[in-house]
Amino acid sequence: MKTETTHIFLSHGLESGPGSTKIQALKAVAETFDNVQTYAVDHRSSKDPTVRLAQMNDAIAASGAAPENIILAGSSMGGWVCAQISAQTPVLGCFLLAPALALPDYPESSPRIQAQHVQIIHGWDDDVVPVMPVMELARQQALSALMLPDGHRLENSLDTVVEEFRAFLSRTGIDK
Repeated sequence: MKTETTHIFLSHGLESGPGSTKIQALKAVAETFDNVQTYAVDHRSSKDPTVRLAQMNDAIAASGAAPENIILAGSSMGGWVCAQISAQTPVLGCFLLAPALALPDYPESSPRIQAQHVQIIHGWDDDVVPVMPVMELARQQALSALMLPDGHRLENSLDTVVEEFRAFLSRTGIDK
């Protein structure tokens, strides 16, 4: 049983925002758990991945959260941001939706994810982030990955994503 506050940072995709359907659905799930503080980081001021990474680092620093009490959840470029944070600092959890990993135009596109708990969810029909490089990264790092019959936005799989996030949070040991 975890008595300390768990800090859950949510990072949206390139063309999205903190009020997007996926981010708000994940936030709502997280808030059903006890001793949780959620942060939907707003990255809309920049499309530069390194700026967004700095924004997430700033949000984490401002929270005062210890790495062992941090769970990161991100979609697309937000998944890249979360993976990068986890590569820099081992955290409790990293939940990645169609993460923009293994893309040649992104800096450090194949980070070594160091979270205690990791889940990747990706759509087989993703036309933005190629499936196979992400799956290869998951294989190389022995990360849990779930493939769904959906596209990049995972819009037809929201119920599955929400249930997977709920199960993921339970596996991290935070209480409901």
